[in-house]
Amino acid sequence: MPSRYPTVGELTARAGALAAAYPGRARLRRIGHSRGGEPLTLLTVGSGPRDVLVVAGPHANEPVGGATALRLAEHLVAAAPDDGPGAAAWHLLICLDPDGARRNERWLDGPMTFGHHFRRMFRPNFYEQPEWLHARSEAELLPETRALVDLQDEIRPFLQFSLHGVDIGGSFVQLTRSLPGIEEPLARSAADLGIPLELCPFDAFFWPSPGTGVFDMPPPSRRDQFTAALSSSHASTWYHPYRYGTVTAIVEAPMWAADEITDASPHPDPQGAMTGVAGLTERDAEFLAEMADRVRPQVPVHVAPLLRTVDEFQRSCPSLVAEWGPESFAAFPGGLAGFNRAQVLALTIAARRLVLRTAGMLFQTVEACGPAAYDVRDRLDRFLTARCAVFEQRCSPRWIPVQDQVEHQFRVARAAFALAAAGAPVNGPASVRA
Repeated sequence: MPSRYPTVGELTARAGALAAAYPGRARLRRIGHSRGGEPLTLLTVGSGPRDVLVVAGPHANEPVGGATALRLAEHLVAAAPDDGPGAAAWHLLICLDPDGARRNERWLDGPMTFGHHFRRMFRPNFYEQPEWLHARSEAELLPETRALVDLQDEIRPFLQFSLHGVDIGGSFVQLTRSLPGIEEPLARSAADLGIPLELCPFDAFFWPSPGTGVFDMPPPSRRDQFTAALSSSHASTWYHPYRYGTVTAIVEAPMWAADEITDASPHPDPQGAMTGVAGLTERDAEFLAEMADRVRPQVPVHVAPLLRTVDEFQRSCPSLVAEWGPESFAAFPGGLAGFNRAQVLALTIAARRLVLRTAGMLFQTVEACGPAAYDVRDRLDRFLTARCAVFEQRCSPRWIPVQDQVEHQFRVARAAFALAAAGAPVNGPASVRA
């Protein structure tokens, strides 16, 4: 089991070694390339009447999925051909965004602290994330997206996993079709490994939950997430193979646990807490906009992707903060005034990590500007130190060892496969709350 996150190069090498060691059970092929020319490597293990697709590295700053994919592959090649998880062809895409993943390699060796992580992490802006089908036409798809949807159309998986690694919070699973029974193995694995299950994650805040940590995605015609959030489940590669009857499971494993994310007790002042978070987020956005404008003429071309993400935050922040007013939560019992501690913390985490991600990527942008930007760099450095300290005080983060993150995703994936392969009833997406 890995004690740290592997790099893209290490993942590719391990996949190649596995295919070479088990030529009758595993095979490797390139299904496309990234915008930067990196190969998109697919490792297929086993054969059978059904196909399973595992997509690792859909978000550049979430490296756990690649290690989980290799953990699954190593288990599968060692299993008997008629063993449960071996009774299908498993197609494991080692990393969907290798360009972005390489930009994150500067923090993989630690130390695993908020300060180090946010100063060195990279997450592309929404329109440069290959998991989303946001292009206006087929010809405008990112090459990584094109490779993935072509693969989905080729193998028509009955089950697809998208492996994610939320930075702070807890674990949860999102489903395009319900998978009755998945909540039990999810809860067992989480309890065994000391990983909290999120009661109401930001990504699925308005979605129905058939069991703790499990969320049914809405159909395309219904409300998805917060209107200001640049994402939509139906406009994604999660839903692309839906026409084939595919069940897609997005499995989230946290880097740092925030145990209050499980607390269903009433919050003493949810409206006051959210007003405070919104106000601080607005002030931080103004400060970051000022710092970005001061260095914008000096930014080298090679760090332009960092600045594009910073600018995206500036555009979305006002509408996102405005949407956190009491009227947005009228559909919940008691509205905002009835929120529990887990709900308030989920929204707080969403706001504060967005600020820290933006500040960290701006910090890296400023570093690349050289001596002329030292004053801005120092101000950002102090800002990050202060905001990380406040965030840690609020969340009480607890690092989850990489091997436990991997083991959790591995167990959930195997359990989901067993349920789906056994013919558990598969229904259409449930309606969201009115």
